[in-house]
This record gives sequence, C-alpha cells and structure tokens, in this order.
Amino acid sequence: MSAMDMFWAAPPVSRTITAAAVLLSAPTWMGLINPYYVVFLREKIFTFTSIPQLWRIVTPFILTGPQLGLLMDPYFLYTYGSQLETEASRFTQPGDFFTYLVFVATIILLLGGVYLKGILLLSPLTLALAYTAAQENPNRQLTYFIVTFSAKWLPYAMLAMTFVTGSPKEALLQSTGLVAAHAYDFVTKYWPEYGGGRRYLNTPAAVQRWFAKPGGTAQARGAGTAFAARPAANVPQQQAGGGGGWASGFSGGAWNGRGTGRRLGD
Repeated sequence: MSAMDMFWAAPPVSRTITAAAVLLSAPTWMGLINPYYVVFLREKIFTFTSIPQLWRIVTPFILTGPQLGLLMDPYFLYTYGSQLETEASRFTQPGDFFTYLVFVATIILLLGGVYLKGILLLSPLTLALAYTAAQENPNRQLTYFIVTFSAKWLPYAMLAMTFVTGSPKEALLQSTGLVAAHAYDFVTKYWPEYGGGRRYLNTPAAVQRWFAKPGGTAQARGAGTAFAARPAANVPQQQAGGGGGWASGFSGGAWNGRGTGRRLGD
C-alpha cells in the first residue's frame, strides 16, 4: 500500500487536521512563514479599524510547537483523534466527531484565546481529545513516555508534563482543553441523562449529509466493520393507525391497522 493509499484510508477528519498541522507548522518553523501571521491575536480578529483576519480562528489549532513539538504534536493529534473518530461509542453518526471538534475548539478559543490571551491552541485541543479518548476506556493500561498507568489519568499526566517542562501559564492554557471536554460531556450526556434537561448539542442535518457515505460503504469501527445504510426507497407514509415497521406495534402502533390476517391453510 502506497503512502497516498494509507492517507486516504485514514479517518477523514483526523487525517485532514493532522496534515494541515504538518503543512502549516513545517514551513513556519523553518522560517518560511512568519508565526506572527498565524497565531491567535484577538485584536486582529475583533477589529473595526481594519479587515478582520479570520484565518486566525483556525490556524492556532493546527500550529504545533517548534523543534520536538513539530513531531510530537501531530502524532498525539492523530493518535487521539483517529481513536475517537473510529472507535468512540459516542460518535456513531456521520459528522458527530466533527461537531465535537467544533464545540471544544470554540470553548478553547473563548477561554484560552480570548480570556487567557493564548496564541497557540493546539495543546489544549490535544488534551481535550486525550481526555475524551480516555473516557471511552478509562481502565485501559497505557504508557506515557516511561510511566504506565490507567488511561483515566492520561490528561492529568499531560498537564503535569506541561507544568514541569513548560510553565504554570502554559499548563493553565492547556487546561482549557479539559474544561472544553468536560463541557461537551455535560451538554451531551450528564445534563440530558441525569439532569432531566434537553440535549441542546446535536449534529446538524447538513453536517450529517456532508459526512454520510454512500450506502453499503464499509467503515472500520473498534468493535468490527459497520456499513452505511443504503438510501431508503420512496415508500408511502404511514397509513392511518399503521406503524413504520413490523415491530412498530410494540411502541404504540395500533393493531387495527394491520389487516384481518390469514389462518394457516387459507
């Protein structure tokens, strides 16, 4: 299998953001692009005196750190992103993972970029991915550098590493990813399931259509291979009192819409 075949076989969202991170970060840290023009500067976006530089909303999430970060950041971004995109039980519908990314990135942008004035936001995004991936299988054993522990401790180990090798300010900025991932869990799971509230965050129909695959297309999942449903044929709407399928009578469909039936031998 060629490199291009491997690329197109990878999960679409994860491969796209990882490739974007490499394509932007490599020339930036080689000196071909001035980092000033791609980092997050809120005064360049929220301005009325000049044209807003709206690309700065996206580029801080795909600009890695220099030197070792140029290798490690895309690795962690793809590892945790592809794990969620292909194996997470919470992302089963087309576009669910994309909606998750937009939501957590928005929270990080507001807290880390606007409030804390951070200029690089890939680290918080990676932490959010790591936290959500760890929640899928919290007791799985993994090795982070040379330490082995349960997956549920991974995001906190990443924060501790940033605190030691970077600075408390960098760790605080990175922690906004943890807040964003918690916020996603709250609005999609805890509040609707345990708080008795409504689920306000759902994948828009337009996004589902954008990511939907043709009917019968195989999709690798952590528990096996899933196949996208084929488009439904033009079927009549439900008859008065009838259900949409053979089992609909068990969910409130009226039996008097089923017909008289036949006895064996008739």
